[in-house]
Amino acid sequence: MLVQTKTSDIEKPIDRSRHPPIVSSIPSVNVTVERQPFLQPDDDQRLPHTGTARANIAATYDKPLGTTEGGWAKQHQNKTVLQQHCEFFDLDHDGVIWPQDTFLGFHRIGFGIFLSLISVFIIHGNFSYPTVSGWLPDPFFRIYLKNVHKDKHGSDTGTYDTEGRFIPQRFEDVFAKYANGRNYLTIWDVKNLLKGQRCIMDPVGTFGAFFEWIATYLMLWPADGKMMKEDIRGVYDGSIFYTLADRRAAER
Repeated sequence: MLVQTKTSDIEKPIDRSRHPPIVSSIPSVNVTVERQPFLQPDDDQRLPHTGTARANIAATYDKPLGTTEGGWAKQHQNKTVLQQHCEFFDLDHDGVIWPQDTFLGFHRIGFGIFLSLISVFIIHGNFSYPTVSGWLPDPFFRIYLKNVHKDKHGSDTGTYDTEGRFIPQRFEDVFAKYANGRNYLTIWDVKNLLKGQRCIMDPVGTFGAFFEWIATYLMLWPADGKMMKEDIRGVYDGSIFYTLADRRAAER
């Protein structure tokens, strides 16, 4: 929850001597010029405190209140955004995702049997153990949502923090840095994103990020090759999974 600011503080004029202009690029360091971070205009504060992580809403510049359709934000106010991302695959909503739950979930959103099986092996083979409460691995490779924040890995966008919250600045940076401010990503933008976010000596994180973005592209499968910003935001809080599943069910 954001800390409220007193009205008297808001009305005070900004002392520019104490708040110098933000320097986000240096001409002599080319990468800082090529990858400009998201910067909200001073006169447009629709998304205040962009760097502050939101616990239960995927807030962006275009959707500062997160997903409001169907009462999503209200219904999920007691779950972190990362938990919301995983909720679709928890078929009985008991906080535990079994391998068969993941298989059925991927199949419902349009993946074939082979890709659904591959997803199960990758996800549960890598993400089950960090979520167990003890030292011994789970014999059924289940994923426990109460500890799913422990599955945070490196070489990703940083949009989820290590507690499973959503950081608007990091999400907006993806489009500012790798899409020149456009509201969509192409597969080539994703290629540059994966290369730009890759951390040294992080094979697990690098592969995890690769798998997640390729799965996202295959799931959305845009006819024009453009993954829209709002659809990607829906992946982060999981709301789009239900939309895709309903769409696939209607097609059948």
